[in-house]
Amino acid sequence: MHQRPWLILHPFAAIGAAFTNLIRESGAMALFFLDGIIRIPASPKQIPKIIHQMFFVGVKSLFVIALIGLFTGMVLGLQGYYTLVKFGSEGLLGAAVSLSLIRELGPVLTAIMITGRAGSAMAAELGVMRITDQIDALTVMDIQPMTYLVAPRMAACIICFPLLTAVFDVVGILGGYLSGVVLLGINQGIYFYRIETSVAMADVMGGFCKSLTFALIMATVCCFQGYFTHLRKDGQGPEGVSNSTTSAVVLSCVLILVFDYVLTSFLL
Repeated sequence: MHQRPWLILHPFAAIGAAFTNLIRESGAMALFFLDGIIRIPASPKQIPKIIHQMFFVGVKSLFVIALIGLFTGMVLGLQGYYTLVKFGSEGLLGAAVSLSLIRELGPVLTAIMITGRAGSAMAAELGVMRITDQIDALTVMDIQPMTYLVAPRMAACIICFPLLTAVFDVVGILGGYLSGVVLLGINQGIYFYRIETSVAMADVMGGFCKSLTFALIMATVCCFQGYFTHLRKDGQGPEGVSNSTTSAVVLSCVLILVFDYVLTSFLL
């Protein structure tokens, strides 16, 4: 008995449908991003909302960022010392720690930590507002939800990500100092001298460029997933909010790592 042609082509149809859905979602997210960015300077009334979101995204993440930065720097100090000492180059530890943090680990780990703490909350909050019809109520009252809900969160992320990245870098360098100088006995002057001579402004600006990009990625993905929770096919109501939050965190982290590679290839 001959197999029907549509059964043979079924795997290709599934791949095509998945690819089409990816293009559709990417386009919708890009338009969502543009709409949110345009609405940031829409009204001076947004300033209190932006400050509130800055407190939520920035101040409440400060302790976690500092703690992770400290132990990341300490681990880099230990690993870097025992690697460099094999080549008699332990004096370069300051350069290795600072450049690793400023160029790469600082922006990436900061973005991932903020995504886990603040991004998940953004997606869940907007998702709950969607399924309880609060966003629709804003529309009925002639209040633009994108201006009221999304734009302040994007603005807060744009402001807070570079600042938190700077905190991560500084605390991480101090962590490397604790491991390399205090614990392992590297000369303090050499440690800071290597940092001063190795780190250029281009390295710092490259790290801030990455942090700004990651801020836009996190804010866009998390707000998008929460804002359109009601359109999900894998669950409605509380289950939809749960799935939206999970998707927001996972997709944000994946895109952060993908764009980190892309930006690194251009900045090196």
